[in-house]
Amino acid sequence: MDVSYKRLFKILIEKDLKKTEFAKLIGIGQNTLAKLSKNEYVSMEVLVKICRGLDCSIEEIMEILPERKEV
Repeated sequence: MDVSYKRLFKILIEKDLKKTEFAKLIGIGQNTLAKLSKNEYVSMEVLVKICRGLDCSIEEIMEILPERKEV
């Protein structure tokens, strides 16, 4: 898990939007929504749709986590 979409879900809570409502609104599928919920990689196209739908920048919806070094 190298990315986190907690910021996105915090925005949705603040706007009182359910995940499924938001997905339908911006035109992303349930599989993509599941990936976002699991902090998995999604395409740049999806990230652009989200940013346009929320009128925000990419930094406001996701975070790139520091690389974990294995011992």
